[in-house]
Amino acid sequence: MERKVSRIYFASEPDIVHFLQVTWEKTLGSGFVITLTDGHSAWTGTVCESVISQEADDMAMEKEKYVDELSKALVSGAGPADAYKFNFSKESCHFSFDKILKDVSFRLGSFNLEKVASPAEVIRDLICDCLDTITENQAKNEHLQKENERLLRDWNDVQRRFENCVSAKETVETDLYKRFILVLNEKKAKIRSLQKLLSEFQELEKNIEHKRETTCSEMTAARDAIYNASTDEEGENLPGPSGSAPATSRREDSIISSPDVTDIAPSRKRRQRMQKHLGTEPKMASQEPQLQEQENHACLGPGV
Repeated sequence: MERKVSRIYFASEPDIVHFLQVTWEKTLGSGFVITLTDGHSAWTGTVCESVISQEADDMAMEKEKYVDELSKALVSGAGPADAYKFNFSKESCHFSFDKILKDVSFRLGSFNLEKVASPAEVIRDLICDCLDTITENQAKNEHLQKENERLLRDWNDVQRRFENCVSAKETVETDLYKRFILVLNEKKAKIRSLQKLLSEFQELEKNIEHKRETTCSEMTAARDAIYNASTDEEGENLPGPSGSAPATSRREDSIISSPDVTDIAPSRKRRQRMQKHLGTEPKMASQEPQLQEQENHACLGPGV
């Protein structure tokens, strides 16, 4: 069973302090018991779940929302002090409370209480409940304080470990950076040496290409010189016109003196006579002496 004691003031008696105790089993919405006292007298009453549902219907509110408003007004005391207004009539033992929204207030709930015959026992139970609550809160406070100290120690330990990790990380980074610098310098030196070898190889390749081109040009010049020299020698060995004349005359003599050469003049005359008899055109007859001269010239040679 849970209990909650709160201090309230009535609008009719604002200078007198009243204590309100609310007790419930499971939840506030399933029903609760109200105990009210001013230190001299006491009143009590039971609010069942059906009454709570009826009040919610009268307020046109959902039950969960209405129970939440009851908890704020009677149990938790949430909100400012003037958010709720309590009223109690000792003659009728009618207890009511209103919620104030700006300048407007509306009835949140009202219950009928009964006066207790022996208020001393109720007050004693109320005081005992308050003392038990204080003791329980002190125990919780001590537990929370110990837990806070433990968390603080853990936090200090974690912070120290974190600082150690940061220091170790910085040390490792420094060592890795030094090693990286060494490796980088080695790679740079190797790259420079490779670049030097590459440049030397390119220079050597250029020299070889230049020598090859020079050799090719020299060989071409020598070949041209040899060719020109052979051409000049052949030109010198060729016979001139004066040298060809005796050969031509000898060939003419051989042709004239050869017994196998037949006289072509009679046959030509006969062909002319045959052409005349066959009715050859005058133009062809006029061209015959030119053909004869060309044949004679071909037979006798160019030197005649």
